[in-house]
Amino acid sequence: MEPPEPTPPPPSTAEAGRQGAGWRPDAALAGFECLDLPLDAEPEIGEPEDALVGTLVRRADPALRDGRPAWLYVHGWNDYFFQTHLAEVVEGLGYAFHAVDLRRYGRSHREGQLWGYVADLSHYEAELDAAVAVIRHDHDRIVGMGHSTGGLTISLWAAGRPGVVDGLVLNSPWLEMHGPPALAALARPLLQQFSGRRGTTAIPIRDNEERIYARAAHADHGGEWAWDLTLKSDGPRPLRLGWLRAILAGHARVAAGLGLECPVFVATSDRTVWLRRFADSARTADTVLDVERIGAAATRLGRSLTLVRIPGGMHDLTISQPAARAQFFDDLTRWERAWVSGR
Repeated sequence: MEPPEPTPPPPSTAEAGRQGAGWRPDAALAGFECLDLPLDAEPEIGEPEDALVGTLVRRADPALRDGRPAWLYVHGWNDYFFQTHLAEVVEGLGYAFHAVDLRRYGRSHREGQLWGYVADLSHYEAELDAAVAVIRHDHDRIVGMGHSTGGLTISLWAAGRPGVVDGLVLNSPWLEMHGPPALAALARPLLQQFSGRRGTTAIPIRDNEERIYARAAHADHGGEWAWDLTLKSDGPRPLRLGWLRAILAGHARVAAGLGLECPVFVATSDRTVWLRRFADSARTADTVLDVERIGAAATRLGRSLTLVRIPGGMHDLTISQPAARAQFFDDLTRWERAWVSGR
């Protein structure tokens, strides 16, 4: 009697995604589907034993994906992908839109996990590499895009993988420690003061940025956008020591020069306004980062840089007021046609 055939091992996440398995309807957005990207990473002390995951999101309709190059979006701090109108603009450019919710954020966050925490930005390479492994099955070209902290993250990742993206779009990227003056002034002294503490130690900084930002943009506060406040809160999330160290290390890498070979498009508002309490100017300026210093740091990204300023833009240019939003998408379209697709 011959021995039974051995049972083949289960497919990897990337292979399952390539085969169409594992995708499920997205609970956050109608017309989208998502795929868990399991990560070989241990939880932090005090976190549940639930596996850490990233989440890849894409359109459910194959007609908006088949035969197209891909676009991969990475969100910022206290954020997740919800901007369906961004996907529509990208699809109008001829791309299949994808987004990643990074570990401990948005769709990838599990109860009890430390929101948005990471001790080294290089850890995000795992979910970005896994996302690309899935995407490459159907798309041979990829344009990357990142907002704020996601702009820093995807820039560092792309710099370590020459040729992985054909172009890079950065929406108000956090390239240097230049948040509100109080945070920038306290960052390094705080790191020295807490140098012996665990990386998950919360930093005692009172931060009103999220409340001001949400009041300027969220529909519950008179704005235009109705994102899920459990996935992107309207109040501050705890900042932790190890996370701040990771951000500063990423800024140091940018300052040393990333040497990106692909064309890079960086867009910011035309001005920054620092506010202690809400004012109408929050709807027509960046209230989170210093746009002048973003522009200066952007020159260290690579040899092909397009830098644009959007009059009246907010920190996330995709959810700015209609005129600023339209200008951002117009400038992005011109750059893509000139530097990436050549149409």
